[in-house]
Amino acid sequence: MNYTLRQLRVFLAVAETGGFSRAADAVGLTQSAISRGVAELEESLGVRLLDRTTREVVLTHAGQALAPALERLLGQLDDTLEDTRELGEHYRGRVVIAGAPTISARLMPMYVAACAAQYPEIRLTVRDNVQADGIEQVRAGGVDFGVLIDPLVHDGLTIEPLVTDPFCFVCRRDHPLAQEKTVPWSALDGMRLVLLDFASGSRPLIDRVFGRHGIVPRVVQELGHSASVFGMVEAGIGASVLPTYSLPLPAASPLVWRPLVPREERRIVMVRREDRSLSPAAEAVWALVRNLTIKAATREPVAG
Repeated sequence: MNYTLRQLRVFLAVAETGGFSRAADAVGLTQSAISRGVAELEESLGVRLLDRTTREVVLTHAGQALAPALERLLGQLDDTLEDTRELGEHYRGRVVIAGAPTISARLMPMYVAACAAQYPEIRLTVRDNVQADGIEQVRAGGVDFGVLIDPLVHDGLTIEPLVTDPFCFVCRRDHPLAQEKTVPWSALDGMRLVLLDFASGSRPLIDRVFGRHGIVPRVVQELGHSASVFGMVEAGIGASVLPTYSLPLPAASPLVWRPLVPREERRIVMVRREDRSLSPAAEAVWALVRNLTIKAATREPVAG
């Protein structure tokens, strides 16, 4: 059978109003369009639904059976469509974001708090994992989108830049470079360094910077989290290169940080699957994250 939703609504309007003219007024169509719609539905079903006379329109036995069932089904359809429309308008549901550790610590609390205030019916969940796991979750559809370090491979992903995050030098106050206002990358050649490991999205970028500047550091420890790096540096194992979003330094620690020159940075991006559209709630959070991050980028920490 080949019939349309419009034909069903036209027939129901005729059944409810008792005439083609009144049905035309009810649904905003011409009388000829109403008549044609009913005729096409009858042809599709292979049964007569209305008996027409010059004075009245009467439902046949088949029409009497169809009308109440159709009224119920179309009512359910309208309710479902209205619920869907309200979902888009009121932004409710669950949204899941993937974030790398330094981004989760620095930015995610701001996102969660702002979402709760602006969209109280959205339940925002953060998946805090290393960069590689975050990208995998985005590709697998396990999260709506990620706020991550710009991945080296963009295939199948939609990327929207948010902000850049410069790398900085971290050392103890008794380090020879601690008194400098800035530290040149060249000063790191041959220096004992404690660095993030390769599960971090920052480490490949740091190694690329070393290569561009012809630097060969002595990497004495590789760790998964910046908090662990701080502990090693504080213990005198070596200095470090970290993204600025790893700051602030631990309270009351003997550590200082200095900008590295020339400025080298990582790019923080929003990333989502190219072949998957976001839900209305996720689209709202996507826009919220973009605007909040850009505003937060104007407030960089001050070296101490």
